[in-house]
Amino acid sequence: MAPPKKKQDDGGFCMVDAYLILYNSVACAGWAMVLSLSLLSLRESLSSGAGLFDSLAEVYSYKNVGMVLFYSQSMALLEIAHAALKLAKSPVVPTTLQVMSRIVALYAIHNSENCQNQWGGGIMMISWASVEVPRYLFYVMAIISGDSTKGTPYPLFWLRYSLFAVLYPTGITGELSVFFKAAADLTNFGTGVRWYYGTFLPIVYFFGSPYMIFNMIGNRKRSMKKRFAKPKPPPRGIAWPKDDKGGRSSTPTNKAILGAAVGAVNPELGEKIVNAKGYRFTYVKYLEQMVKEQCKSPEAALKVAQAGLDKAYELFEFIAPDGSAVPFKEAMETNTDETFCTGFIQGEAAKVDNVLKIPYKGKELEGQALIDQVNKWVKYGTIEPSAGEAIINVVNNPEWVNVDLKDRYFVLLGAGSAMGPFLVLMALGANVIAVDLDRPQIWKRLISIAKKSSGSITFPLKKEQSSYKSEEEMYSGAGCNLFTHTPIIRNWLLGLHPDNNMTIGSYAYLDGALHVQVSLAMDAICKDLTEKRDSDKTSLAYLCTPTDLHLIPEEAHNAANLWYLEYIRDPYSMAMRLLSNGKFLRKNPMDPILTDDNTFFYVNGISVAQGPNYALPKRMQHWRSVTAFNKQKCTVSTNIAPSTSTASVLSNITFAWAYEGMPYFKPYEIFAPETSNAVMSAILFNDINNEKSNKNPKTKTYKNPNQLFSYGSFHGGVWRCAFTIDSVGESSVLLYFSRVAAPYVVALAGVGMAAGIMLSK
Repeated sequence: MAPPKKKQDDGGFCMVDAYLILYNSVACAGWAMVLSLSLLSLRESLSSGAGLFDSLAEVYSYKNVGMVLFYSQSMALLEIAHAALKLAKSPVVPTTLQVMSRIVALYAIHNSENCQNQWGGGIMMISWASVEVPRYLFYVMAIISGDSTKGTPYPLFWLRYSLFAVLYPTGITGELSVFFKAAADLTNFGTGVRWYYGTFLPIVYFFGSPYMIFNMIGNRKRSMKKRFAKPKPPPRGIAWPKDDKGGRSSTPTNKAILGAAVGAVNPELGEKIVNAKGYRFTYVKYLEQMVKEQCKSPEAALKVAQAGLDKAYELFEFIAPDGSAVPFKEAMETNTDETFCTGFIQGEAAKVDNVLKIPYKGKELEGQALIDQVNKWVKYGTIEPSAGEAIINVVNNPEWVNVDLKDRYFVLLGAGSAMGPFLVLMALGANVIAVDLDRPQIWKRLISIAKKSSGSITFPLKKEQSSYKSEEEMYSGAGCNLFTHTPIIRNWLLGLHPDNNMTIGSYAYLDGALHVQVSLAMDAICKDLTEKRDSDKTSLAYLCTPTDLHLIPEEAHNAANLWYLEYIRDPYSMAMRLLSNGKFLRKNPMDPILTDDNTFFYVNGISVAQGPNYALPKRMQHWRSVTAFNKQKCTVSTNIAPSTSTASVLSNITFAWAYEGMPYFKPYEIFAPETSNAVMSAILFNDINNEKSNKNPKTKTYKNPNQLFSYGSFHGGVWRCAFTIDSVGESSVLLYFSRVAAPYVVALAGVGMAAGIMLSK
């Protein structure tokens, strides 16, 4: 059983520790006996001249090893209780599935001589025991040391995370042989049980086994990475505030920021958020409550936004190189003089007249072909009509990607981001001010691309550009760090092109808690540029995620309802909803938010698994957007981008499988990065050039500031689908496998039936 969730604060052992050490020790001893007796049986049989398969068939009956197996594996039922009672950090559902898959195999082999006296039973027992002995011993050592990553001897650590590569396939093979033998046992099992063993379980294993193996591969990678990770350097620049225990946990700060935001209009609810338990799994409901509070009035929406941002600046620290720390707000206010030198490269390509081109499924769409495709997306429901209108406006106004780019500068915070518009802007010959990490390979790539274009790239340098002796040396001196150089970057940007139009785009992305920090850095830069520059010449750009909570047009709400009515009659959807007890395929269209004066429709696309550290930065972008739009009167091109098959997303094999199956749920479509970049850039061009754009505060007002996000959405179907995006993932994976693996499933079922018939003779 996994190590306990909590240790005593004084480092000593509590009763839970003592109990789990005893449990794991007894389990380890039981499995060690199973393994030793199994291997003795195998050795004796082989030495007597029997073949390998005949020897394996004798293992179960050797010196009561079968009875030891029964008790050792039955003990694992306690692990379900441990997880349910939170005595250990194992999740309840996966633990239950893992244990019960073993129990059904144990039931078969314990009750049927057909299952016992065959080679597969022996392979299954040896495989199980070879996995469990080091696993339980690993848990004992982890609890004693208090560190499951580095507190166990490396040989034991290696065995724990490596044996599965051999023993999972052998164990699964043995279990399947037991199932097929049970299916042929007419004496001990009824027809229903035999069908269960001979048909249902093999199909389940066919789908589930790859998931288990890939999951263990992921666990091994993560554990090895932690094992050999170098000690983290002391924090520098923007840092999470210290908690009561001296650490820098993100959860208390997450709650405090959201609590302060909501508390500005509903103090009681704000206090409830600050004191919330299990926030990691309940934060979504508080975000939903916050949006409902914002809908009560425009003033409430702006109060929430300002209070949330103010709290973040108050709580986060800025740590200087000498280790001294001040509130982040103070660091931004005091360092107003330090700046970078400026690098500049003009592209070498000749300037040509550009037209908007969108790469899509191997083609480059432009002109009428692009308009036709946009209209198809709109009709299908993959994008909102306002997004389609924005793209078509750019097609019909070619000067927006030609003449109007000459005197405008695009600041890209995170210029090398996979979802950023750098490549599109360079192809159009735009002027880019690039901000990215001070790593030579990044700048070699960005500058090389810029040189081949007709555009220009401006970038921060540690010293004057003329002082570098070579381009390679210049690459090493280029760049900055949004975490540690935040006020310096702000100062540098304020000094660039004050009389020209400037669009500041926030595109940097990092995983986990780092995403909050880098987002706060970008926000501080956006804040001061919108407040200190001419608002007529300053605009902001954001790529919102569809997996968030947005106010949407009534038309999108009604379309989702129509799809829901169609899908609830679909046999597959009905089965998935029934089998998951409502967990899968939850209804997407929500009841509207009713206020004294208005009715607001919304979609809750938040995926709980992404966590508060993903939701908070996106919410901060919302807050800055509505603040800049309504207070500073800046154009804010903040639009929802579609789910995109970037390399970082596809590196998670489960996400990759889900993306393959999601288009079954109309009108979902997953887009390639180059398509997403191009369409979102097109909508950006409309927003900053079109005086009638929905993102221009001089020509557009809203009943509620949060309706700023209701327009220009290229959501990929999330707003109009029948089911929430958080509830279609598992179903999408199963659909992908059912489509790809259908012939193999049919063949497997046929083999199972044939094997059952042959074995019954």
